[in-house]
Amino acid sequence: MSILIKNGTLVTMNSNRDIIKGDLLIDGDRIIKIGQLSGEVADQIIDASDKLVIPGLIQTHVHLCQALFRGMADDLELLDWLKERIWPLEGGHDQESLYYSSLLGCAELLTGGTTSIIDMATVHHSNSVFAAVQKAGIRYLGGKCMMDHGNNIPKSLQDSTENSIRESLELINQWQGKENNRIRYAFCPRFAVSCTDELLREIRKLSEQYDIPVHTHASENRNETLIVEAERGMRNVLYLDSLGLCNKHLILAHCIHLNDDEKQVLTQSQTNIVHCPGSNLKLASGIADIPGLLGRGASVSLGADGAPCNNNLSIFVEMRLAALIHKPFTGPTSMPAPQVFEMATLGGAMAMGLEHEIGSLETGKKADVVIVNLDNWHTRPNTGASPYAHLVYQAQASDVYSTIVDGQILVLDGQVKSFDAQEVKYQSEKSLLRVRKRVNL
Repeated sequence: MSILIKNGTLVTMNSNRDIIKGDLLIDGDRIIKIGQLSGEVADQIIDASDKLVIPGLIQTHVHLCQALFRGMADDLELLDWLKERIWPLEGGHDQESLYYSSLLGCAELLTGGTTSIIDMATVHHSNSVFAAVQKAGIRYLGGKCMMDHGNNIPKSLQDSTENSIRESLELINQWQGKENNRIRYAFCPRFAVSCTDELLREIRKLSEQYDIPVHTHASENRNETLIVEAERGMRNVLYLDSLGLCNKHLILAHCIHLNDDEKQVLTQSQTNIVHCPGSNLKLASGIADIPGLLGRGASVSLGADGAPCNNNLSIFVEMRLAALIHKPFTGPTSMPAPQVFEMATLGGAMAMGLEHEIGSLETGKKADVVIVNLDNWHTRPNTGASPYAHLVYQAQASDVYSTIVDGQILVLDGQVKSFDAQEVKYQSEKSLLRVRKRVNL
C-alpha cells in the first residue's frame, strides 16, 4: 500500500533537524520520498494542511497489563501501591482480561500518537499481550514479567526461577521477529526486590546469548533502594552493574534515587534510562535528575508507565512534564522543547535498538508517522510558534489526526482502524468486573 501525505509541516528529526513544508510518500513499510512532490500517485492521499507530520512517538516504559486498572490505585506510594492493589489485580488476570487490557492500552497509545512501546507484561498469560499487540499493530518490545523472590507477593504472581526462564524462552521462540519484525522480545525482571541473584545472573547470560534487551525498574522509590542495599549489600544500580547487566541493552525505568557513582555507571555503560515524570509525581517517588544525567551524556527517553500510577498514557503529557518540572531547580533554559521532543523520538528509538529504523522522518526509514492537527484553540495561532513548542507545551493526545505504523494506517481522523473500539470498551468493562470479583477488590 502507498500513502501520500500532502501539504504538511514535516518535523523530520534528521541530522540537520530540518523542518519542511511539503509532502511525504510511503510505499509498503518505508518512507520513500520527502519534500515538494508533484505528480505522485498513491493508494491513499491524506491532506496534512494545518497539521504537523512527525516521527512516530516512542514510549519506553509502559504496562499494558495495567490499563484495566486505571483509577484503582490512587494516593499510595510505590511499595504499598504494589502490595495492596497492583499485585493482587495483576494476579487476578485471566487470558481474556489481559488481552482486552492490552488492547485498551494500545487504543489510547495509538490515538495519542505513540507508535512504539517498551512494555512489561505480568507474570502469567503473556501470550495474550502479544496477541493484542499483533492485532493492534503497534510496534512492540516487551515480555513476561519475571518474579521469583520477595515478601507480600500474592500466590497468583509467585513464580519459580526455572519456570520464569522456561516461559520466557518459549515466548521468544513464538514471538520474536513476528509481523515484519514489528514484535520483539525483552527479558523483563520486575526489579531487584522481586528477583533472586540466580534469576538476574541467568537473564544476563540469556540476554547475551539471544541478543535480547533487558527491561526493568530501578531506584524508583527510596524504600526500594534501602531494601536492595540491605539484601544485596550495595546500591541498586551498582548491584545491577556487578551482575553485568548495565550496558546498552538494558532499559532502566525511573532512576530517581542515584548517587554520583551510579550516575557515572549509567552514563559510561550506555544504559538506557527512562524518565517517567507523571508516574514519579503521582506515587511521590521523586524527580529524577534528568538534566544532570543528560549533561553527563546519558541516554534518556520517556514513558508514561502504567495507567494506575499515571491515569493516562499520553506522551504529550510526559513531554510537557519533562520540560517543566526541572526548570525550578536548574533554570528556565533547561530541558528545552527540542531536547524533550528528541527524547520522545530519537531517544526512544535508541532505547529500542532501532535508531537506524525509526525516530525520524527520513528516506528509507520505517513508515512510523504521526499527523497532529493544529487547528484547535489551544494550538492557535500556529504560524509564529516553533513546532517543538506546539508539540511539547501545547499539543494534546486528542490533537492526533492519524497514526501510521509500518506503513499501515492504524488511526485516521482520531478513530482506531485496526480493531473494533466499541467491542474493546465493552469487553474491558466486563473483564474488570470479573477480575475484581476474583481478587475481592
